[in-house]
Amino acid sequence: MFIKILLTIVFLVVMVGVGLYSRKQASSVDGFVLGGRAVGPWLTAFAFGTSYFSAVVFVGYAGQFGWKYGLSSTWIGVGNAVIGSLLAWILLGRRTKLMTQHIESRTMPDFFGTRYNSQGLRVVASVIAFVFLIPYTAGVYKGISTLFEMGFGIPYEYCVIIMAILTAVYVILGGYKATAMNDFIQGIIMLFGIITVIAAVLNAQGGLTAAVEKLASLPADGAAAGGAAAAEANGGFASLWGPDPWNLLGVVVLTSLGTWGLPQMVGKFYSITDEKAIHRGTVISTLFAFIVAGGCYFLGGFGRLFGTPPTLPNGRLDFDSIVPSMLVTLPDILIALVVLLVLSASMSTLASLVLTSSSTMTLDLIYRDKKSLPGEVEEGTIDDVVAEKVERRKVVVMRVLIVFFIVISLMIALNPPTFIAQLMGISWGALAGAFLAPFMLGLYWRGVTTASVWACFIWGVGLTVINMLAGNPINPINCGAIAMVGGFVVVWIVSLLSPKMSSERVNQIFECYK
Repeated sequence: MFIKILLTIVFLVVMVGVGLYSRKQASSVDGFVLGGRAVGPWLTAFAFGTSYFSAVVFVGYAGQFGWKYGLSSTWIGVGNAVIGSLLAWILLGRRTKLMTQHIESRTMPDFFGTRYNSQGLRVVASVIAFVFLIPYTAGVYKGISTLFEMGFGIPYEYCVIIMAILTAVYVILGGYKATAMNDFIQGIIMLFGIITVIAAVLNAQGGLTAAVEKLASLPADGAAAGGAAAAEANGGFASLWGPDPWNLLGVVVLTSLGTWGLPQMVGKFYSITDEKAIHRGTVISTLFAFIVAGGCYFLGGFGRLFGTPPTLPNGRLDFDSIVPSMLVTLPDILIALVVLLVLSASMSTLASLVLTSSSTMTLDLIYRDKKSLPGEVEEGTIDDVVAEKVERRKVVVMRVLIVFFIVISLMIALNPPTFIAQLMGISWGALAGAFLAPFMLGLYWRGVTTASVWACFIWGVGLTVINMLAGNPINPINCGAIAMVGGFVVVWIVSLLSPKMSSERVNQIFECYK
């Protein structure tokens, strides 16, 4: 216990210290939100990866999908690396950096408002982002607190509150630069931790070969296969595609393609220094995802070897307890490492979420400045002294809203309505279902119309909310995947049928790629 407490205290002191070190660079809006748009490839790549993977993945997703699909759940991690990281950087990195810098966009709602010349889109996008980032944040809190409860014996409620306070401290102090620097430190811990934990868990089962053989001897029942009749699929949990490949594909789509439309993920491309840094960041981020995501789901695939998880009051299995039950018998030093691993993953994601939410509310709802495109005449410009005061005021408001956002998500985390995986499915489904298609197509296609963006917002949020209110007739994970893919169809059809934007304005926006 002494070792666990000591390592955790050292870790938290370093995180707060980085916040103090970075506070001078967080005095302006660009400094607080984007690190001055001068963050290098290593910090950006690790910030992308650590924001991507948190306790939601390590505890919630790895446990639930490892139980359902066995070793084939590793494909989720592979998809996260190839689609969620590699392709995201290749297809979005350069174009996002150039266009957002050209139109002086600081947030994703700001991008929608300026790119499609609609303040209404900007306001609605900021509300969607704020509302649907909350359940994701609650899921992160739940995951990290489950591990802390296992490792330290501290009640769940105290864990949630402590993590919220500590995350708020270093984000409020140092803004994005502090978050990125801490993400780098946390990312190194995650890389080392996941490799060590996998080795320890497999060693406890007699090695990799013995563990796979034990897994292959288990029968795949209908419940494990997501409701499919799979009584004959003995050994399915150790097979290449697992007992239920179609539902597995839905998880891959949600968790991989979803990053392309999430404000806290895409925002990393806004802040990177230049195009050369994007090339290096692509490689670093992809390798990080292969090790961390692939390792998490590979580890979760052996969950059935550690017994059946406890049953919740509603009769369903407590999937969120699977990974903790795999780790509880490890030596204390390894449990301390696991706690730091999950703490690192979760605090980096929490920091990204609260910073994204507060900046969105401040810049896109409270201070909704109408910007001019390059070459246009700005109306009502203000002198430098007044502008500096306004900038400082915006930073103060963002810091206040960070506290507000954390309090709301804390209230949900203290009374979580469902499993971690379902919380994330609702959040990612609504956000990426609404934002992914109009954001990505807006970077490439001049023909996207303002009406099509409105239609996609209605589609993504509407499908997710209706499914939730109807009692989830479609699994939230699959519903999220449908919302994302369907958004491209919605934007394409409505763009063909609705009035086009001014060609002069669109040409001005796309000048950044010449």
